[in-house]
Amino acid sequence: MRNATPPCLDSFCRLDRLGLTVRDQIVHPDHSVLVCTPTTPAGPCPACAGPGSRHDTVVRKLAHVPFGWKPTILQVIVPRYRCRPCGRVWRHDVCAAAPTRGKLSRDAVTLAVKHIVLDRLSIARIAAILGVAWNTCSDAILAAADELLFHDPTRLDGVTTIGVDEHVWRHTRFGDKFVTVIIDLTPTRTNTGPSRLLAVVEGRSKQALKQWLQQQSESFRDGVEIVAMDGFTGYKSATVETIDDVTTVMDPFHVVALAGEKLDRCRQRLQQETLGHRGRSQDPLYGIRRIARTRAALLTKKQWFRLLNVFDQDCHTPFAVSWEAYQRVIDAYQADQPAEGKKIMTRLITSLQSSVPTGLEELRSLGHTMKRALRT
Repeated sequence: MRNATPPCLDSFCRLDRLGLTVRDQIVHPDHSVLVCTPTTPAGPCPACAGPGSRHDTVVRKLAHVPFGWKPTILQVIVPRYRCRPCGRVWRHDVCAAAPTRGKLSRDAVTLAVKHIVLDRLSIARIAAILGVAWNTCSDAILAAADELLFHDPTRLDGVTTIGVDEHVWRHTRFGDKFVTVIIDLTPTRTNTGPSRLLAVVEGRSKQALKQWLQQQSESFRDGVEIVAMDGFTGYKSATVETIDDVTTVMDPFHVVALAGEKLDRCRQRLQQETLGHRGRSQDPLYGIRRIARTRAALLTKKQWFRLLNVFDQDCHTPFAVSWEAYQRVIDAYQADQPAEGKKIMTRLITSLQSSVPTGLEELRSLGHTMKRALRT
């Protein structure tokens, strides 16, 4: 069904700023079509800058911002010109309406990015809103994110603290499934805002991080003072070999996770030593495995009762000591003042280095790792 096009339709559909004007509109049961032509002047020949004459037209279809519940398609009639001196044929430039070879208008790309960032919608849902395929929507969002994140020449200015961590990017057996994520922690350190993404590098090796750091400017590397990471020594080696006078630390999440992992290993070892089999639902150590990983201040009376019943058995003493160390790690990061938390952590590392009795191999290993990773 064709409808008349009122004069204000260009501004209502926000096509005037895209360099387009509506010539006709077609309303289908499941989508609407706006037939458009460019309003920008024709350019000269890209080869010799000579004048051109109208040759023919081609139709380019673009998904646009939907109006109502129906997807809107822009059917752009793009003129083509022929150069009189050299005979070259070229298209009218419509980059103001859509990126080169893009299938979404610039307004549609902006809408898709906002839905991803602000509304937390899935790509499948956004593709359905725009009336395009999943791959089309995904490619447009990734291209826009690349332009926003990596084409800003000032985005690395003022970065003094960065965080490095691995992330599972692919859940298939094809290609490297891990990537190295690099974020700017400067705003959180100075209480000026949230952290922000700097880069996503394929792989999780020392070379992946080192190559990215080497690609940055010398002024950026000189400005980085602290790099927070997990316990992977490859990231630390890449950092100290690339940046002079930098402090490498393990971030709080991985420190607590490391202490929790040692606690689990101690519990599993005692389970085998005392009962000779893996944990079962009726076994005391297995029954409190989740309670033991909970912060002490958050435990209920019933959970405390179950936990203390396990600790009262002499054969579980190594587990009780490991649990106490795990709680002290949490308390260090929950302290009101950073100086107080540093004192708690320093005392813990010192005690783990000097006074760990036999039978607490997990705590001794934790002490060595924390001393190596948290040294300033």
